[in-house]
Amino acid sequence: MRSIKRIALLCGVGVLLSPAAWAENWQVAKDEDGIKVSLSEVPGSKYKAYRGVTLIKAPLAKVKALQEDTVGACKWIHECESQKLLKQDGAQSWTYTRFNTPWPVTPRDSILHVTTTEEADGSLVRKLEEDPKYLPEEKGYVRVAQVQGFWKLVPKGDSTEVTYQVHTEPGGSVPSWLANKFVVDAPFNTLKGLRDKAEKP
Repeated sequence: MRSIKRIALLCGVGVLLSPAAWAENWQVAKDEDGIKVSLSEVPGSKYKAYRGVTLIKAPLAKVKALQEDTVGACKWIHECESQKLLKQDGAQSWTYTRFNTPWPVTPRDSILHVTTTEEADGSLVRKLEEDPKYLPEEKGYVRVAQVQGFWKLVPKGDSTEVTYQVHTEPGGSVPSWLANKFVVDAPFNTLKGLRDKAEKP
């Protein structure tokens, strides 16, 4: 399907993909500017899962097109340095993304396997799973070890409700202050960037 040709997503599940263990006990961490970010503990992990929700005043088709512009999406994805499509096979895509990190933390890169499903009600779900062995590791980058999450776009008249939910194991050593900041900033800034882009005339 051409509609899934290019998937641009960062790291980035209810009943869709998530382990039940972290689909509960969400606590609101930030609620401002029309974007609500909630966090959940994940058993066995020192990193929290995050979920961001917002309403974008643009049709689903426009939001979807922005996500499918792999290179262009890097401009609104939090701390994205560069991004490219590796492979597209029907409803499945693989993307490679490099992320900025503050010194002295080694920059991260990620290979996401994205599976897109169109629901009967017109909503769109993109399931995200890290595929760290898809390519050899790059010198100067630490490969993200695990990502589980999803994007969900739900049409609301002329607007689109967008949910972005992810749990990440970033690989290597990450200071607690940076991890705690990331799980709030990543969904908030990514959704704000996507919304700003989508709502431009």
